[in-house]
Amino acid sequence: MGYQALYRVWRPQQFSDVVGQEHVTKTLQNALIQQKISHAYLFSGPRGTGKTSAAKILAKAVNCENAPVKEPCNECAACRGITDGSVPDVIEIDAASNNGVEEIRDIRDKVKYAPNSVKYKVYIVDEVHMLSIGAFNALLKTLEEPPKHVIFILATTEPHKIPLTIISRCQRFDFKRIQPEDIIGRMETILNQTEIKCDHQALQIIARAAEGGMRDALSLLDQAISFSSNESVSVEDALTVTGSVGQSFLTNLARAIYEKDVSSALQILKELLAIGKDPVRLIEDMIFYFRDMLLYQVSPNLSYSFERVIVDPEFAELAKAYPSHLIYDLIEGLNSTQQEMKWTNHPRIFLEVALVKLCHTETSSSISEETVNELRQKVASLEKELQVLKSQGITVSSTAKPDIKPKAAAKKSYKVPVGKVHNILKNATKQDLNKVKNHWGQMLEMLASQNMKSAAALLNESEPVAASADAFVLKFKYEIHCQMAMENTRFLQTISSIMEKICGTPYSMEGVPENQWKEIREGFLATQNPEGRYEEIEEDPLIAEARKLVGDELLEIKD
Repeated sequence: MGYQALYRVWRPQQFSDVVGQEHVTKTLQNALIQQKISHAYLFSGPRGTGKTSAAKILAKAVNCENAPVKEPCNECAACRGITDGSVPDVIEIDAASNNGVEEIRDIRDKVKYAPNSVKYKVYIVDEVHMLSIGAFNALLKTLEEPPKHVIFILATTEPHKIPLTIISRCQRFDFKRIQPEDIIGRMETILNQTEIKCDHQALQIIARAAEGGMRDALSLLDQAISFSSNESVSVEDALTVTGSVGQSFLTNLARAIYEKDVSSALQILKELLAIGKDPVRLIEDMIFYFRDMLLYQVSPNLSYSFERVIVDPEFAELAKAYPSHLIYDLIEGLNSTQQEMKWTNHPRIFLEVALVKLCHTETSSSISEETVNELRQKVASLEKELQVLKSQGITVSSTAKPDIKPKAAAKKSYKVPVGKVHNILKNATKQDLNKVKNHWGQMLEMLASQNMKSAAALLNESEPVAASADAFVLKFKYEIHCQMAMENTRFLQTISSIMEKICGTPYSMEGVPENQWKEIREGFLATQNPEGRYEEIEEDPLIAEARKLVGDELLEIKD
């Protein structure tokens, strides 16, 4: 191919070309001069920040014929051979496609051989986190104690996927995202040498769209150069290539929201979508726009950290008008909408609804300054009149009503359906009660297994106290638990169905709080004749003692 992409042509060949990573390059240069080269390095960081480029530069520097040097000369045979890939002793491996144990074993077997044409044999393993566990284990011993003529340089974008046993054997360098100012400076250097003109604002748009990656920035710049109709890259070209929204559109949209002009806001949105802007990208630009506005309000000197805004008179004027609490609400609302848009096939609708909501957000939550001044004047006037009255000997008594706290509303208590309970007691027998008690623990387990653990918790301190052939009375320790259980129709139906599965009978249940049970039982006994079927039988002493030892849940009574 006759043409090469900018990021390939302008790949860094010296440490000074690696922008934004001075903390890495300076350390490596000092190690080269002091001849303290480690046997293994780990370069981690986001994509396009110079990890692989720094690895190749380090490989050239250690093998340069003029070593020890801070920078490779790029003129000797070793430097030129490593640059064009003709030196077999500098091996670049893509771990994404060579991630098996066999490939790593092949490396392990070959490291013992001395290099052919240079001083050090350098293995550059890119995307090392893609190696399998078996491959990492095969590399472990070789990485810890390689021959003196071997250097390993591992590069990754996801260091958290690398075993700690590997990381601990390497010198780790974390590459950070490159600041927009550094990206712009590098692009200007390239444009000056290629004699291509580009608007400075267009470079700012490209740098911010690159999100800290130099390779992404150069790819976008390359695309913008190809897109431009002439030899100069304009702001519109950069906006089109990056998919970003022009600041004038965002400012007009922000002004429409502030003025609660729904019609204008929707019209601006329609225009943006008509020229092909993505709703998801648009809402992201709006979030960053208001974020930059908030930073500008805090300190205008933070303009270097702005993501989407270039400060101009229109933006400065709008930022002064916007109250900070409204910006918080706007960012929160836009962020919520952005999350919802990820899971819909109609993001435009969500964006339109969000704009309508934002336009109806209150622009001020405080009293206006004019109202405050009026109130101050009235207070001052009243104070003067009060002083005059006191000077005339007139006593001023307070006519304010005493602060009477309203009595708390009486707590609604649970009303037991005494009639239904008496009907159960009329037909209750000891055999029916023991049948319910024997299966009560199993019923609680089945209830908890049906995703009703919170409902089952209401029954933890409850106890069946009377039962007939098809119904039973459940005593609750706390009245609130009784009320919550008996007012939950689904809960009662579930208990009935479970009891039917266990006992073969769809029992109905009536709840009674413990503090009311004694009174209801005694009232029933007082109204019954001796032939009444409810059996008030004294409990067997052995059973009573067993109940004290193990509790009702583990006690099973058999005749």
